[in-house]
Amino acid sequence: MIPLRERNAIIQSLAAGVVPGIGLQHFQVGRNDEVQALVGDLESIAQGGAACRFIIGRFGSGKTFFLNLLRTVALQKKFVVVQADITTERRLHGSTGQARSLYCELLRNLSTRSRPEGGALPNLVERWVGDVDHEVRETGGSDDDVRRALFQRLKPLQDLVSGFDFANVVAKYFDGFLSHNESLQQAALRWLRGEFSTKTEARQELGVRTIVEDDSIYDYLKLMAAFVRMAGFAGLLVNIDELVVLSHRLNNSTARNNNYEAILRIVNDCLQGRASGIGFLFAGTPECLEDRRRGVFSYEALATRLAPNRFAADGHRDLNSPVVRLESLTPEDCYVLLHKIREVFDGGDPTTRLLPDEGIIRYLEICQQRMGAAYFQTPRDTVKDFVGLLQVLQQNPTTSWNLLLDTKQSEPLSPPSSDPVVLAPEPDDDLTTFRL
Repeated sequence: MIPLRERNAIIQSLAAGVVPGIGLQHFQVGRNDEVQALVGDLESIAQGGAACRFIIGRFGSGKTFFLNLLRTVALQKKFVVVQADITTERRLHGSTGQARSLYCELLRNLSTRSRPEGGALPNLVERWVGDVDHEVRETGGSDDDVRRALFQRLKPLQDLVSGFDFANVVAKYFDGFLSHNESLQQAALRWLRGEFSTKTEARQELGVRTIVEDDSIYDYLKLMAAFVRMAGFAGLLVNIDELVVLSHRLNNSTARNNNYEAILRIVNDCLQGRASGIGFLFAGTPECLEDRRRGVFSYEALATRLAPNRFAADGHRDLNSPVVRLESLTPEDCYVLLHKIREVFDGGDPTTRLLPDEGIIRYLEICQQRMGAAYFQTPRDTVKDFVGLLQVLQQNPTTSWNLLLDTKQSEPLSPPSSDPVVLAPEPDDDLTTFRL
């Protein structure tokens, strides 16, 4: 029996065409090879390695679902996961706080197995500080002994950028922990989340001279990865979605190249073994990766590192490559997917079933007639419409599913727009207009 909270969250998300934050295991199908390849990466990270992958697929092909699925798997394997979407105001490089905003969003969404919904940073820090405090006091130690033990355990972090200030901030959190000073604890957590915008403010509240800045977010992610491993976790997984924003919404070529340079630094560190205990997953479309003018491949150093294996052709795949392309779901996968969604909708009770198996088959036949092969290449619209069908059948119990499907068979998936979409020209290119 599926819990009501999970069922409602799944149905509401799928009806809106977005990926649910919970309950993915109830309707996950296909992509087993890709999942196993990424699970291998997690095992490598847990042993002190690093990984960087690009999850590539068309709009609606299941990239976000795949990221969330890997997030669930990582949490079960005792990883800490941070996740965020790139926007024009939250990206990997910026000069006016955009990169720091991305770091803040990642840390706000920090998840652990006991706190999968995010916001787990306070629990993580408090648990680690509390464990050290308990161990020292068990042997008759004092407050000063606990403080010395904290610095001793954090000493390996001091070799990393801002590691010394990181140790001082954790010590300040301990001071607030001892004195029940909530404001001091919150100030320490704000620093760890990158929420201080000026060094003066950080120095006044915590006595430290550095803060998370636009050009240092990767260094702080590596610092956080080292800390979570110290706290007993397997490693840190960083999920970054909507890579397409960098290629197709940043009109300034210099800004794009600066972001691609930040990605290159991550790729180099992970491939060359200079990073430890951290993994990165970037999700984007084929256009955002392969476009030689605006995409990731417009940055030559990335194009060479992420180039496909020339021998991975004619049905052969290389899942060890940094780029993982999501294969289309088979028609059989689509049937199993809709079958599982129907079970979620019914709450696992077959007596309340709204649509028989032949109804699912008929629905898929209609989808193929209306959308062609796209219905299993980009399952988002197929799933969204299917949930809509179930909702109508639930609220209109006297309506025949045959009648509904026959009525909608001849209608297009979405009405064509009469207004052309005009993209603004880049200030540094030769195009004047571009119409779709």
